[in-house]
Amino acid sequence: MTRTPNGTDLDAAVRRAAQTARSAARSSGTEIREIEATHELEAVSRLLSAIWNRDASTPQLTVELLKALSKTGNYVAGIFLDGRLVGAAVAFFAAPTRTSLHSHIAGISDDSQARSVGYALKQHQRAWALSRDISKITWTFDPLVRRNAYFNIGKLGARAVEYLPNFYGEMQDQVNAGDQSDRLLVEWDLLADDVVSACDAPPAGVRDRLPHRTDPVLDIAPDGAPRRHDWHGPLAVVAVPPDIERLRASRSPLATDWRLAVRDVLGGAMAGGARIVGFRRAEGYIVAAADPQDLREVDEVW
Repeated sequence: MTRTPNGTDLDAAVRRAAQTARSAARSSGTEIREIEATHELEAVSRLLSAIWNRDASTPQLTVELLKALSKTGNYVAGIFLDGRLVGAAVAFFAAPTRTSLHSHIAGISDDSQARSVGYALKQHQRAWALSRDISKITWTFDPLVRRNAYFNIGKLGARAVEYLPNFYGEMQDQVNAGDQSDRLLVEWDLLADDVVSACDAPPAGVRDRLPHRTDPVLDIAPDGAPRRHDWHGPLAVVAVPPDIERLRASRSPLATDWRLAVRDVLGGAMAGGARIVGFRRAEGYIVAAADPQDLREVDEVW
């Protein structure tokens, strides 16, 4: 029996993760598997470009790069619904060498997003990683996209570890065009107790284990603009707009205001030692103050 430094039975964890992944795929009605054949990699490249509305001449990921990543043992997976490719994910090994995986991109077609396909995909990725002695997966996401923040932090139990201003620079796809590419870097500790619990039986989430009343340091004014407040107490809410993608398309200056406000408030707090401890779908990020005494109070609540 193989055990991790914290005493976890790794062999049992691998079997359990594989079972969870199979169950999640069945529940979503999909087949999720690795992809190696060139014609399927071509389909992945086309799908990802379509999801991000990129021109065919500048694909999101080229077939050549997908082929190289697949051939060298990295994670290239497709999601199939009734034999049709509806999603894909690509991840590569990251430092420390071969004990961490960085999930670079994951996309699901619009007509398949309401079937818990994304959740099934992450369970497949987790089982794949654990079977290769990889205990951590990292990825980035736009901190202003509310549904992704809820999914990553509230549902999967990933921990945000760094705020990255304009991480990719100017992006050429139509989803991100006209905005700066701020990202939150998250770590998914695949054997952490809260992650295991979330994967075995997705809970209401960390956000519901925190005090119901949490004062905002950033909320939404009646006109839709970001509104700042002073910080009071060990916990605070940092709100994000309900639909930043629609806001970018309809009210670009307001979307920019939100980008800069969240960067300043959330990014500034994290740079000063504060940490995100949850996400409430109707409110936003729940952030613990950096003050050591405040953090002790939060840990007692936690």
